[in-house]
Amino acid sequence: MTNFPRRIVCLTEESVETLFAIGEGHRIVGVSAYARRPPEVSSLPVVSAFLSGHVNKIKGLKPDLVIGFSDIQKDLAKDLIGEGLNVYIANHRSIDEIFEYIEMLGNLVDAKEKTAAYITSLKDKVIEAKKFAKTLVNKPLVYIEEWDEPMIAGIKWFNEIVELCGGEVVFNESELGPMAKDRYVDSRDVISKNPDIIFACWCGKKVEIDSIRNRLGWSEIQAIKNDRVYELEPEVFLQPGPAPIISGIEIILNHFKRWRE
Repeated sequence: MTNFPRRIVCLTEESVETLFAIGEGHRIVGVSAYARRPPEVSSLPVVSAFLSGHVNKIKGLKPDLVIGFSDIQKDLAKDLIGEGLNVYIANHRSIDEIFEYIEMLGNLVDAKEKTAAYITSLKDKVIEAKKFAKTLVNKPLVYIEEWDEPMIAGIKWFNEIVELCGGEVVFNESELGPMAKDRYVDSRDVISKNPDIIFACWCGKKVEIDSIRNRLGWSEIQAIKNDRVYELEPEVFLQPGPAPIISGIEIILNHFKRWRE
């Protein structure tokens, strides 16, 4: 008799999408309110937001395993561990680490072959992005905004997706850092970087494009002058799982194709 988890609660989106993609979505018994992919997730009980969760509700589902992401969920994880639950919190930040995470989930549910095939399909998307990037004579300068007040630049995997597609990110992890508090940027620095394109992707609320256009001094930025400020979906770009690769690459490529024209 195997001891692979049969009842899994997912506190963030990436584990949900991964488990469904490798044919193991039937193991999920509870999800985050932010989980949107795939459509089947809408039928599952919602047990958490991002920072908080219904501990008693999660415990009542009798999960074999609870999966979450990042140091931001440490308090929720502590509460669940205090209730005697098995909890795994991942802290991956790069595309390579996303692949490792997906492989780890596949091992956890005894789906190694399906997971390997799925990772191959994701890596094919990376190859597609790299091929397009080679066709760009000039690389667009891109500012990624993950939050507006305070202004937070994009996280590593988001930056890497843009760079794979041929863009040049104006703030990257080597210049800032991996954690949200490390990625605060100043409006004056964005102006001085003068990006060609702005991708805004605010976690938990709709992007206000006009408020970006009307920031003091931003009218001189090329992206503002040429009306190249775009809202991107957080459920695609702000989850460290399949979505930024399987869907995000296609979205960025389409924006870059229009920029090239």
